[in-house]
Amino acid sequence: MEPSKEFNSHALAGPSPAEAAHSILKKSKLRPALAVVLGSGFSSVLAKCTVVYEVPYSAIPGFPKPTVAGHQGKLCLCFLAKTPLLVLSGRAHYYEGHSMETVTFAMRVLAAMGLKAVLLTNAAGGISSKFKCGDFMALTDHINFMGANPLRGWMGEQWPRFVDLTDTYDPQLVRLLKKAGDKAKARLSTGVYLAVSGPSYETPAEIRAFGRLGADAVGMSTVPEAIIARQCGMRVAGLSCITNLAAGRSAGKLSHQEVLAAGENAKPVAGRLLENFTQLYGES
Repeated sequence: MEPSKEFNSHALAGPSPAEAAHSILKKSKLRPALAVVLGSGFSSVLAKCTVVYEVPYSAIPGFPKPTVAGHQGKLCLCFLAKTPLLVLSGRAHYYEGHSMETVTFAMRVLAAMGLKAVLLTNAAGGISSKFKCGDFMALTDHINFMGANPLRGWMGEQWPRFVDLTDTYDPQLVRLLKKAGDKAKARLSTGVYLAVSGPSYETPAEIRAFGRLGADAVGMSTVPEAIIARQCGMRVAGLSCITNLAAGRSAGKLSHQEVLAAGENAKPVAGRLLENFTQLYGES
């Protein structure tokens, strides 16, 4: 499979998505239809995979190297539950100082490689009172409070500038996530994810406001990737691990160490959930 030519646009500085895609495709004959981005709390899923080829982000043209604990920074072509899979273990964040172009570069590479669907995972703070630490949320919608849109300035030759986000999170994939959660005996609900730029955590007043706006969980990623994936025609699913209760919902202080610890505790269930989802996707 040759990388899509429509990504050869001068709108992106540096290596093009097509060049990055070619550097990966020439290394393996495996051609998955599904990709999974492993955010905080989900990296252990790689241990369940049969890896065919892996490469650090630093060796892929145009890929940024993550600087956040819990994000390994490597791409793997593998099998999970006998389903071909592309895994992005870790992501770049807007709060690290990257441009939106850089944060979403990987999504354009996936599209250039011919990927049809992507599951975006993350750690999130629970706003809704229905959530406890260790719960999971399948995204049904999002609110972009990051103060930036990754489509700004985009002048691609193929994909639209004005992207319809009515069904950003594919209803069929949401159903598969719910079914996978039931099978894994995970506490999984559906809800709306609100993205902020970070890296500071939110104030209690902000969390109260976000709740009134309809947000069920809050985080610092995923939304830019989802927007670009939809622009590129990929189906999108989103899955949050509720690793902490948002500001004002608990008596304690918020910390990244708490997020990592909660993600560590959720590893077994997260692994089963993603394995089940991958199997169901393959069967569908």
